[in-house]
Formats: sequence, structure tokens, C-alpha cells
Amino acid sequence: MIPKRSAIHRLQPDRHLSPSYARPRFLYAQDGPSGSDKHAGKPARILIVEDDFLVAMQMESALIDAGFEIAGVAYSGEDAIELAVSERPRLVVMDVRLAGERDGIDTALALSAEHGIRCVFATAHHDEHARRRAEPAAPLGWLAKPYTMASLVTIVRRALDELSDTPPPSPAAE
Repeated sequence: MIPKRSAIHRLQPDRHLSPSYARPRFLYAQDGPSGSDKHAGKPARILIVEDDFLVAMQMESALIDAGFEIAGVAYSGEDAIELAVSERPRLVVMDVRLAGERDGIDTALALSAEHGIRCVFATAHHDEHARRRAEPAAPLGWLAKPYTMASLVTIVRRALDELSDTPPPSPAAE
């Protein structure tokens, strides 16, 4: 049986590769039309709303590696609304179950109605009842946990493509 390589080993350069080996290059969100914030000429700003610290950090890392700018990470619905108002993200990646008084659906409804900010749900709680409750927020997608970081990046890019035909969010009444 061959022992598995640890994360530390994977971070080390492969010795069998020549020094001239070209490392793969990430395709950043601003490099192409998919996923870029065409209105500002900068990477799209994404707000992450996830109460599991490790999952949130993994999401943040994956989205940064894909070339997106992170507007912030919120652990509760209340924090998410505060961050969204101050940072004006293009899109929110939202968990349904959150710490605090508001769940992710209530938070998404408030962000949509009051600030014109849409979301993608990344959650284990995506039953029919949750989807019906979230309908008025017009979510741009649902990603069922457990998911890969590649699928997260893909759904974020698709959501941004859908938003690309609309102007950036403008507050309804601030």
C-alpha cells in the first residue's frame, strides 16, 4: 500500500519536473468576460455569508484564487447586511443556517428588497420549503453541501454572467 502524501508534501515542488516546467496559470475573473464586473473594470466583489469558520475560509481562498475580490465574510445575517451596505458586493454566497436571529433566507430577502443585491445559496438546507421561502429574493443558484470549491467558483461565475446584463445594485432607499 502506498502512503498518502500530506498537504505539506503537496506544497513542495515536484522533484521529477524540470526547472523550466511551466506551472499552470489561474484564469482570473477579470481575464475574460465570465465573472468579471464589467461595470467597474475590476474583479467582481463577493460577500461570503457562512457561520462555519473553516468552510468560510476555504470559500474565501477558492474565490480569491479564481480572481474574485472578497468584500467580506459574515457569520450572521445581521453582519451580512452591515457588510453589504458598507462594501456593496456584486453577489453574495449565502448559507441558509446562520448564527444569530436571521437565517440566510431572511438575510437574502432583506438584501434583495432593500439593497438590490442578489445571492447564490451554498447550503445543506435546500428543500422545497426553503426554496419557496427564498423565491422573492430571486436567488441565482443553489449549491448543495457538500460541494467542491471548483463547483462554487463555477456557480459564482454563472451567477455573475446572469447579472452581467443588469447594472450594479443600487439601493432602493438609503
